[in-house]
Amino acid sequence: MTRPLRIEYAGAFYHVTSRGNERKAVYRSQRDREKFFSYLESATERYRAVVHVYCLMDNHYHLIIETPSANLSQIMHHINGAYTTYFNTKHARSGHLFQGRYRAILMEADAYAKEVSRYIHLNPMRAGFVEHAEKYRWSSYQYYTVKKKAPEWLQRDFILGYFGKRQKTAMKRYQDFLHAGMNQEYKNSLGGRSPSVILGGNKFIDEIKTRFLKNKQPDRDLPTLRELSRQPGLSQIERAVESVLQSDKTSARQVKLHMCHRYSGMKLREIGKRFGIGESGVTQASRRISMKVEKDKRLREIVKMIETRISLSNV
Repeated sequence: MTRPLRIEYAGAFYHVTSRGNERKAVYRSQRDREKFFSYLESATERYRAVVHVYCLMDNHYHLIIETPSANLSQIMHHINGAYTTYFNTKHARSGHLFQGRYRAILMEADAYAKEVSRYIHLNPMRAGFVEHAEKYRWSSYQYYTVKKKAPEWLQRDFILGYFGKRQKTAMKRYQDFLHAGMNQEYKNSLGGRSPSVILGGNKFIDEIKTRFLKNKQPDRDLPTLRELSRQPGLSQIERAVESVLQSDKTSARQVKLHMCHRYSGMKLREIGKRFGIGESGVTQASRRISMKVEKDKRLREIVKMIETRISLSNV
């Protein structure tokens, strides 16, 4: 069985999901859900977990968790382990309750916490559980849009802080924000820009790779690590190109664009924004460089040298 790549550090934010084994229900009663909340509470007390958002569906749940003590694995072992023990005892069953390992996406909080919270809070409505998301009893949405007493273990101030300093104003703006997203689709990793283990901008991804993944060895049981290792960040590409084409800024710019298009995994829109051209312009410019490389032996050697340096920087 492949293992998920875990990146843990103090102050990290995660979008965590865990699904029932064989997609079966993990909550059968109000008491089950309330018991699950008790383990969220004890996780904040024992392991300093900070729970920003939650939503309990029938066969899975979503959380946004912050880890001041760099201990996500410990937190999740407590939550899923304690709840499984309770559930199996209560319902006279045995074995795994949750399907494999939980999924945890490391988030660049300032860039994505709002959007991920919206996705989580709109889940019950999109699943057809309720007509209006604020009516769903088992999510934190009700505490984000109505001035009512929230559980002490739920931290709302971080996300609401993006919408205003006064709580009432922030709640109204947050509600408007959610309503505006009701007809939008939450695509893989909010656009699929980055590998599924990290959700953030290119600078954030580069920093995480440099801090935590640089010295990790390839592992067939960690496919996400292999994927991250193969995909260079923008800064890596720029450094490699500039190290070879220091004196030719025009060629350097063209090659950077081509390399970003070919290797970075960035969207055409993002590359175009970076280089000040449209999406079709990115494709056309990259194609022109490819054709030029085929005909120009010297340029072909330069590109190979750059590719080697990009590969080495990922080792």
